Amino acid sequence: MKIQMSPLGDENGLAVLSFGFRPFFFGASLFSGLAIAIWVPFYFGEITLPTAFAPVDWHIHEMLFGFLPAVIGGFLLTAIPNWTGRAPVKGRLLLLMTVVWLIGRIAMACSANIGWFPAMLIDVSFLLLTAIVAGYEVLVAKNTRNVKVVVLVLALFACNVAFHLEAHAHGAADISMRAGIAVIVVLLAVIAGRIVPAFTRIWLMRAPQGRMPIPFSRFDAAAVGVAAVALLAWVVRPEGAITGGLCLFAGLFHLARLARWAGYRTWPNRLLVILHIGYAFVPLGFLLAGAAAFGEIGRSAAIHSWMAGAAGIMTLAVMSRASLGHSGRPLAATGLTQTVYAFAVAAALVRIGAVLFPEWNSGLIHLAAALWFVAFFGFALIYAPVFLTVSLPPQASMPRKH
Repeated sequence: MKIQMSPLGDENGLAVLSFGFRPFFFGASLFSGLAIAIWVPFYFGEITLPTAFAPVDWHIHEMLFGFLPAVIGGFLLTAIPNWTGRAPVKGRLLLLMTVVWLIGRIAMACSANIGWFPAMLIDVSFLLLTAIVAGYEVLVAKNTRNVKVVVLVLALFACNVAFHLEAHAHGAADISMRAGIAVIVVLLAVIAGRIVPAFTRIWLMRAPQGRMPIPFSRFDAAAVGVAAVALLAWVVRPEGAITGGLCLFAGLFHLARLARWAGYRTWPNRLLVILHIGYAFVPLGFLLAGAAAFGEIGRSAAIHSWMAGAAGIMTLAVMSRASLGHSGRPLAATGLTQTVYAFAVAAALVRIGAVLFPEWNSGLIHLAAALWFVAFFGFALIYAPVFLTVSLPPQASMPRKH
């Protein structure tokens, strides 16, 4: 039986509830920009929030378990109909999922008032609900190939629970934070390995005489495995020769993987090239983690390469492409979209620079935050008509698969 409870979101209902990407991509991009704008003065003691978390932990949690799960939820609810051939989740169920996510953000900001345990129960509900809905859809359709993505969502849910417990017991959540980041990096490696070479090949078939990307193969499976092993070592013990060696090896392995996707041929297509640029921050993160394990640089350089770089840039790339494709619009990055991409890349590089050049830390953090805010809040404003209306442009009659 289909998990679809209402006709809301069809042509007679609310446009924003007609497809999963609409509320979640819109909400995620708005929240990401606003959360960073709030966090900087919170971190520097200029304002206070009624949260039980320290400023750094609130920031980490809301980016890792607030912003990214909304993007993941929007991506899954948009991709699953392509995977399964089933109608998209919409209407009241989609509204319920959106409200659960939003209440979680409010609970985290007010956790000192409502108590850490109620805040945890409210906050973790979204990832669990997302896993249940996504799992139901792929299992009913017997789409077992994509069960692993649902498993990773459940792993992120477990890391979120652990984050709350660790922060309450010890005042900080170092291990569960690293575990959550590890899950995100593996998820990026899995999804990117499927969509980046596939999208690149489709576009390059217009000029197939050049080098073509190599589709997902045993090499890619090995790359994901190497990443998982290196990340496990990093989660358990982020310093030392073993972790350093594994991370450096993983970084080189993923650089080789990226080179196999022929990204240098995609420059004319900004919707494609940004996927390759975003993924480049995955191997960079491993190389920075290796250097940090040997004590050469600060540990958070790798964290921000993976999170602000890979996760931040690739979410923008996927959100823009999926939103255009599933609203029937041309798959092309406008000048404003390209500007958003540039600001996001600059934000990631500046934030990594704040770790590598500690004497400029404060100024670079403020600059990175401003760039990030413009990128994500700007994306939300630029794409608001896509998220809030169902009307298609004259040249399109039905959504494209992304």
